[in-house]
Amino acid sequence: MAKSRPKRGAADDALVVFTPSGRRGCFPQGTPLLRAARDLGVDIDSVCGGRGICGRCQVSLSTGVFAKFAITSEKSHLSPVGEVEKHFAETKGLLPGHRLSCAARLTGDVVIDVPAESQIHKQMVRKRADTRAMEIDPLIKLHYVEMSKPGMDDQSSDLNRLKLALAENWQLEDLDCDAGVLRSLSQAARSGETYGGDWKVTVAVREGKLITAVWPGFHDHVFGLAVDIGTTTVAVHLCHLATGEVVGSAGAMNPQIRFGEDVMSRLSYLQQNQDQAPQLTTAAREAVAKLAATAAFDAGIDLTDVIEATFVGNPVMHHLMLGID
Repeated sequence: MAKSRPKRGAADDALVVFTPSGRRGCFPQGTPLLRAARDLGVDIDSVCGGRGICGRCQVSLSTGVFAKFAITSEKSHLSPVGEVEKHFAETKGLLPGHRLSCAARLTGDVVIDVPAESQIHKQMVRKRADTRAMEIDPLIKLHYVEMSKPGMDDQSSDLNRLKLALAENWQLEDLDCDAGVLRSLSQAARSGETYGGDWKVTVAVREGKLITAVWPGFHDHVFGLAVDIGTTTVAVHLCHLATGEVVGSAGAMNPQIRFGEDVMSRLSYLQQNQDQAPQLTTAAREAVAKLAATAAFDAGIDLTDVIEATFVGNPVMHHLMLGID
């Protein structure tokens, strides 16, 4: 059965249909596509908050007569390409036929395709012995904000003004903040034109609850570290948190091997030398740190952009890494 056409609030409202989700709704002419998408719950990525900086919200217009939607979608039904999109196309490049959904506005009925690369919940297929689809839904998301400047009439802390900006621009409320962020927040906020202007920062928020990192200006890439602490070897993989792509890898012999070649021999060593446990912990951590630095260097990544880590290993390796008896 065909879906009914949404009712228009006013005679000149425009109908927008997003594919492949099929979500649709009527909005006043002049409404940005990104705002319509958010109102409809359409999965479109955006870091900069609709300022035309990140380019992650790119969409394409499908033209023609769409009988199942009872509309005709035409190029003229979107606002002309403006200065924001022209600037982005010149500086970073805009794919042919693509528009920035934060800049393009409705002027008539349209069918809009949201490509996979513009979706937050992307799917990635890894091909090894088997093939499986993986949905990318990172715990950490980036948010670009412009903070209010302090003055005689605004003497609140930098953190409070950052939280206010995140609440106003991204509807993120009651956020906690990692202590490490407080050490860099003031400098990041005041870094000047070198990074795009005073009081403009990009913030990493984990699960919509915890501020974990801050950078001056606009920042659109962060990475996670996947670590396998094996009895014999330690392996690390650097992963792009937005795409899931593995951008760098490194491995080495587990330095704990000098305390015993296998799990049982290391446990036996610790039973006889309980005061040596910190040395095994230090050895594992130093190995991970060196491999992370190597993988980041080979991939051309600054280690400060690695803001998440996952460790796997058998219980003994896990406990020794964390310094747990």
